[in-house]
Amino acid sequence: MSLATPVRDRIESLLKEHRVVLFMKGTRYAPQCGFSAAVANILNDLLPEYHTVNVLEDSEIREGIKEYGQWPTIPQLYVDGDLIGGADIVRQMFTNGELFTLFGVAPPDRTPPEITITDKAAEAIRQGTADATGLALHLEIGPNYQAGFQLAPAASSDIVAVSNGIEVHFDPTSATRAKGIVIDWVSTVQGEGLSLKFPGAVEIHAMTVQQLKQRLEAGDITLIDVRPAHGLAAAAPLPQARVLEQEGYDALSALPKDTELAFICHHGISSRSAAERFVAHGFTKVYNVEGGMDAWAQYIDPSVPRY
Repeated sequence: MSLATPVRDRIESLLKEHRVVLFMKGTRYAPQCGFSAAVANILNDLLPEYHTVNVLEDSEIREGIKEYGQWPTIPQLYVDGDLIGGADIVRQMFTNGELFTLFGVAPPDRTPPEITITDKAAEAIRQGTADATGLALHLEIGPNYQAGFQLAPAASSDIVAVSNGIEVHFDPTSATRAKGIVIDWVSTVQGEGLSLKFPGAVEIHAMTVQQLKQRLEAGDITLIDVRPAHGLAAAAPLPQARVLEQEGYDALSALPKDTELAFICHHGISSRSAAERFVAHGFTKVYNVEGGMDAWAQYIDPSVPRY
């Protein structure tokens, strides 16, 4: 299937206009699939600015970019007009240092972090990995300090930390974020599992829409709307809100670190991820609006569209 000329021209125009272009599902600050989030997190660590194209809002580009680069999946990263690859390739280049060289970024510190694995966690890990022959335990920690364990083959470029006889493999920035963490085994109402405790972690407080209304009326809270373009079009931001997609992360992260911030999205899910990222960059008074704009429409202002 040949690519229609108008779509090809649109893609080539984007690649000429921006050195780094990520075709993804969602946006840099509100990715809508795990693979897109993984690549965006890596780029967020390395670059202050890059261009993203939300293929969910443009079906022509979504299908056209697959044909353009003969690459069947999303996300796709282009640099200087050349296709770099998808999530697995970007992650590999990030871990082995190639991506740092490509962007002219200073290579990361590869000193293994000091971590603590409790006895209960070590026992659970040994039991869970008993049959994982040839695989290593990897821990990835994103910019917002969301973390995930996985079993995957070890690579020579991994940064490896050891505690309680357990090896944990990291990519460069995850290793930096892992300094001082305690890995424990906990039981909650949701079930049992590994838990990470970061030193000096700041709590993100829940805020109801009723509380938000009071704080906005008092003028003592900064509200940040993190919804992507299609959400903003479906229901306009509240008059007092600052829009992350319009102002950009750099502008908003320049606010004083003791500014009280409340984050809102559609249902209160992606806003928590955004809040976690701001916490990771030093903000100390952070709230997530539970239920998001949908709750605002339901309980505060019925004239706001629900979508």
